[in-house]
Amino acid sequence: MSATIAEPRQAPSPTAPPPALETRGLVSGYGGREVLSGLDIALPQGEVLCLVGHNGAGKSTLMKLLFGLHQPSAGTILLRGAPVRPRPELMAREGVAYVPEGRGVFPGLAVRENFALALWSARLAGAEAEARTEEVLTVLPRIREFWTRRAGTLSGGQQQMVSIGRALLSRPSILLLDEPSIGLAPKTFQDLLAPIRELQQRLGMSVLLVEQNVGEAFAVSDRVVVMKSGQVIFRGVPADLADHAKLMEMF
Repeated sequence: MSATIAEPRQAPSPTAPPPALETRGLVSGYGGREVLSGLDIALPQGEVLCLVGHNGAGKSTLMKLLFGLHQPSAGTILLRGAPVRPRPELMAREGVAYVPEGRGVFPGLAVRENFALALWSARLAGAEAEARTEEVLTVLPRIREFWTRRAGTLSGGQQQMVSIGRALLSRPSILLLDEPSIGLAPKTFQDLLAPIRELQQRLGMSVLLVEQNVGEAFAVSDRVVVMKSGQVIFRGVPADLADHAKLMEMF
């Protein structure tokens, strides 16, 4: 297969806002094994960026780095144009929410208790907590159907809704979603993404979406980045990869 060259990054116009999140020359790995090799990537403000790549490309490592759950060995991370050394508590204060791969719920607690814990962590109480809860339940109304059930008894799709709902309680300006479709039927995934896209457009939220289910993910994305072996090999818009055979050729 011939090498695929990523398009060069275009310099932003003087009036354009800086990216919501950006990495420059990011290098990271585990136990001496390099996973990211000088990664340059930018999440534009107010857009959904879909990040795709083969297993082991470094996508989840990038998400952990951006939220401060792992540290780079070289390179810079910028938050709204300013260099930052991410830590979970700092990024949360700065309006960044992270939904990791898998089910981020407390299985022994009822759904409403999962929400209450998230509100407590965000130091929200009283009328404001009620307003935030109602806001999320309006975006993801199916959560009302299992509001009093223990989270551990829910289906994978229901747990994913709860996990994302918990993240949305903080009204994040930046949302990091890592493989939200794992274990979900395509229709369930569509039902999950559509209201998030609507909320993102209404609030101007920036979303970095790591996803293998490209058909549904591209439908709600503004831009696409393809990674391979810790590097970017393609930047563009979803229409550029409408022919999925072209995407498959990259791997």
